[in-house]
Amino acid sequence: MSQPYPNILVFVDFPVGDIAEASRFYEQVFGWEVEERIPGVFSRIVPGQNFKLDDGTQGPTGNLHLGLYVPTDPRPDPRQGADRDLPERRLFDGGRTTRAWILVSDDDQMDAIMDRAVAHGGTELWRRHFWKEFGGANASFLDPWGNQLMLWEHLEGIEQDPDTHELVGEATLPEGWTIE
Repeated sequence: MSQPYPNILVFVDFPVGDIAEASRFYEQVFGWEVEERIPGVFSRIVPGQNFKLDDGTQGPTGNLHLGLYVPTDPRPDPRQGADRDLPERRLFDGGRTTRAWILVSDDDQMDAIMDRAVAHGGTELWRRHFWKEFGGANASFLDPWGNQLMLWEHLEGIEQDPDTHELVGEATLPEGWTIE
């Protein structure tokens, strides 16, 4: 019996307080193109190019897109009047929030992205951490609206199990790194 084809994640939206300011933040931190779709209400981030194949060439699948929206006026929403206000619409208030994982390009550096994020109003959570579960290096920051960005990269000389992505053997990390 064959498995049904899974539902596909195509888009994630981040709630932000100011579309123009958020657009500038993501353009400056990651160099992404941002398309204003509904002025002041919704913009679409288009990272550009395609996912790379094992040989380093670009494959047929384009990078995922990310939306920026104002939570007091999310679109689409066909409801009218008071129904449009349920549930209450508000920005991040200190609890858990959206978390997105970004694979760092070979043309960029994790520390450089973290520096740009902080310079443009982001809050650094950590740097230079290695997670054995998936055999990769990571760093994390909150954007100015409370959304958490997780930066991810594979380190040279670190072997991963091809099926589980778990660390194989020991990881020799640079001084000052944490590991779990």
